[in-house]
Amino acid sequence: MRSLGTVLLGLASIGLAQAARVVYDWNITYTTANPDGLFERRVVGVNGKWPPPPVEATLGDTLVINVHNSLDEPTALHAHGMFQNNTGWMDGPSMVTQCPIPPGYDFTYEFDIVQHGSYWIHSHYMGQYMDGLRTPFILHSKNETYKYDYDVTLPLEDWYHGQSHDNLATFLNVYNPTGAEPVPESGFMMHSVNSSLNFVPGKTYRLRLINMSGFSMFYFSIDGHDLDIIEVDGIETKRKTVKSVYLTAAQRVSVLVTAKNTTDFNYYMHADMNIDMFDQLPPALKTNLTAPIYYDASHSKFAPSEDIGMASDFDDLDLPPVLVEAAVEPDHQVNLTIDFQVTTDGINRGMFNGLPYLLPKVPTLNTMLSQGEHALSTEVYGPQTIAHVLKHLDMVEVVLNNLDAGAHPFHLHGHVFQIVARGPGVYTGNRSQAVWSLDNPTRRDTVQVPAESFTIIRFRADNPGVWIFHCHIEWHLESGLAATFIEAPDVAQQRMKLPQSFKDLCAASNIPAEANAAGKQGLDLKGAPSGIELIPDAFTAKGKGALAACVIAALIGMASIVWFAFADPEKKARNIMAAKQQQS
Repeated sequence: MRSLGTVLLGLASIGLAQAARVVYDWNITYTTANPDGLFERRVVGVNGKWPPPPVEATLGDTLVINVHNSLDEPTALHAHGMFQNNTGWMDGPSMVTQCPIPPGYDFTYEFDIVQHGSYWIHSHYMGQYMDGLRTPFILHSKNETYKYDYDVTLPLEDWYHGQSHDNLATFLNVYNPTGAEPVPESGFMMHSVNSSLNFVPGKTYRLRLINMSGFSMFYFSIDGHDLDIIEVDGIETKRKTVKSVYLTAAQRVSVLVTAKNTTDFNYYMHADMNIDMFDQLPPALKTNLTAPIYYDASHSKFAPSEDIGMASDFDDLDLPPVLVEAAVEPDHQVNLTIDFQVTTDGINRGMFNGLPYLLPKVPTLNTMLSQGEHALSTEVYGPQTIAHVLKHLDMVEVVLNNLDAGAHPFHLHGHVFQIVARGPGVYTGNRSQAVWSLDNPTRRDTVQVPAESFTIIRFRADNPGVWIFHCHIEWHLESGLAATFIEAPDVAQQRMKLPQSFKDLCAASNIPAEANAAGKQGLDLKGAPSGIELIPDAFTAKGKGALAACVIAALIGMASIVWFAFADPEKKARNIMAAKQQQS
């Protein structure tokens, strides 16, 4: 695929003289908010306010975010969808590409903008973004492919009243054997249940839909209006007219909407939650969210509802990009089977290929850049980082077999990928099982894998570094549904050197900056996080012995019960009296 090369050429074409240094100063703080009007809670905001300010820049700029962590816990920021080519340490996921930012510490994220489109920035530490540390990240181009009059960012969010660490403690618990996720108390568009838009008749609006939820999938539509899709996850698409779209957690879709020529009616936008995702549906939860579009706010006459919600026939497998890129046969295949099972710690966890992801003791990127030739071995990254070493420039095919009864949104850091196939059941290699898209398949960075089915994606390993691949339902990521792609470690070591500020960040957290997954050198992995695995189906020798003892004890117990049940009660009483007289 030519995606990186293309955007770099685009960057060169705008001219260095136009580049700017865009600086944001973020003091990450606690504050309070009540965006759903139901419950005021502590949230994580920026500079004492919530929601955090949106971030905007232009292709060719350098973005700088100066962070001070005023929380009582660590934090880390991820610019979702950024390639971070040759700046992989700026990607953000804690203990993958950086040590977390400890409380009271200052840290700066700085990287060049070589993409344009709709993105978002969020915390990548322990479910923290569900406490509010998330915001749109809009990257403009001076030469947009499509023309419009107004540019509107429209985030979609689910909302919890409980703190994320409390909800995580409830979710990852031996008393939750089914793995039922915490269900949000509410949701809204544009940061509040009281949000609205105003349309000017005849004008064309670009609506940048961004699902910033931790769990929920949304179906979006506008009564009386068509939606013309022009972008998904930062990739411009050929214009396609639909009545509704769905966005799973972390996905973005830009649509053009042409306003009516009259002001006779106002209209409602709809964002309907996918209720299939919720194990239980709280009676008070409003899943059909609405927000008004006013043509004339002086009257309250609204057009009839056309909301169809989950009955939408939208298909994100058919969104061909403007820049045509045909799929090519893969050089390397990775098979990842998605499942949820109770593990040896008694907790129901998400996993790939029967193994949940566990954070290493040292960020994986630090390991790659510090362990020399050992970086070519998956062993050095630890037994449960689900590491896959990829060769430079290989075309990589990832087969995702979802055994779970729920759908899952998977996000690949550092890349966009082609969605080349889907089908029911488990993919066995028989191409007739799937519906294929090979001429110019949809490209994006987050894909929904439907329940009990498979999806096949492909990407070019053209970005040396460490890139996590994970479910973007935050509960599932924290439970272990993640893997790491260790991309071209030999090339990365030649091109990159970890900045001193990232080593200092580790020192501030008492974490080794140059070591393997166990915090040691080379292939000495003793002490690396491991041991949380599927409970074995077969009994061990000790297990067989314990089972036999239990069976024998149970048989003796049942025989005793039967004997006492049929014994002559009078004879038993005489025997007891005789025994007492002998003792006296």
